[in-house]
Amino acid sequence: MITGVHVIVFAPEAERARAFFRDVLALESVDAGGGWPIFALPPAELACHPAEGSEAHELYLMCDDLASTLAQLRSKGVGVAGDVSEQRWGARARIEVPGLGPLGLYEPHHPSPLTLRVT
Repeated sequence: MITGVHVIVFAPEAERARAFFRDVLALESVDAGGGWPIFALPPAELACHPAEGSEAHELYLMCDDLASTLAQLRSKGVGVAGDVSEQRWGARARIEVPGLGPLGLYEPHHPSPLTLRVT
């Protein structure tokens, strides 16, 4: 029934953010028309947490080794916003995406449904 997830991030400087996804993260893309790139993402998972107050939505990129990934990103000039936060369920950080702002980066310590997929 569901074939994928389409994520939209609204960036004050969309061209700079697109360049980051293309050049720094090396995400593949297709032209959706008029030079508008749609980037391919790795497999995803979705969690539904109880809301305290009104609803909210967060986007985190995932990695297997947060320290190593942050080191690789720093070597490419990517800033890290704040300290790494160690939680019971994983480690998280926020990276600075030019033209967009901070974006979550996450190393889960919990089982992931992604490991259930047959490749």
